[in-house]
Amino acid sequence: MSDKTIKIRAKLKDNVTTVKALMNHPMETGARKGQDGKNIPAHFIKEVTCEVGGKTLLTAYWSGGISKNPYLSFKFEGGAKGDMLKLSWTDNTGESASAEAEIG
Repeated sequence: MSDKTIKIRAKLKDNVTTVKALMNHPMETGARKGQDGKNIPAHFIKEVTCEVGGKTLLTAYWSGGISKNPYLSFKFEGGAKGDMLKLSWTDNTGESASAEAEIG
């Protein structure tokens, strides 16, 4: 995986924070065949978590049915400008990544 696997933004408006994240990941199901005719091994994000101030906001469990370079957007109440938001993922091969963004 490249060094910058997650791009994340968090904006506060009218006490609602909107989080937008783009994750760089191949998301292979294990069912596709390569040019050599052999199956491409499964390689997908299986868990995504997001937290603010040590409090978990979101936990998502994914499988191979999510597209390459997945985009995730959600809203929550209770954030404040300047709070740090952390989003992280773990895939089925044990790789992981995380990124932080300040709520603006």
